[in-house]
Amino acid sequence: MSTLQLFRVKLISAVSLTCALAIPANAQLLSQKSLSATLALTIAQTAYDACTKQGYHVSVHVVGRDGETLIAIRGDGASPHTFENSERKAYTARTFKKPSGEFAQQLKDNPTLSSVHLANVIAAQGALPIKVGDDVIGAVGVSGAPGGDKDEACSKAGIDKVAAELS
Repeated sequence: MSTLQLFRVKLISAVSLTCALAIPANAQLLSQKSLSATLALTIAQTAYDACTKQGYHVSVHVVGRDGETLIAIRGDGASPHTFENSERKAYTARTFKKPSGEFAQQLKDNPTLSSVHLANVIAAQGALPIKVGDDVIGAVGVSGAPGGDKDEACSKAGIDKVAAELS
């Protein structure tokens, strides 16, 4: 290869590299709110307390923006299955951006949807999405009260406790 050809190859490589590096410079970073550990703990503890004051032995999960577990509580006397169920309920509410009970009702109303099987999703009432405006930043799920409506009421108590911080 001649010196001139080598120079051209190096020049083309340098220009290509410069262009490739310039493209990301115009990209914008995402700006989003996420649950802090302190806020997640307050939600979980309040939901747990709301249920235990009524004599229910429950488990509580709070999941974050990506469905990851932030806080998990298996209450004294709670049945073993409640721990998994509270997590799955919370994950379902976060995934579908709606109360897990609404998702369960959708499956009842449209049985063809039940053919879709997603890991960690459950059609059971008891979890609510945690929102800042319309942005779902997590969810809280409760399991172990005698009925999904009671689980959901405890989840709501947890969210209500921090409502001012979610606005």
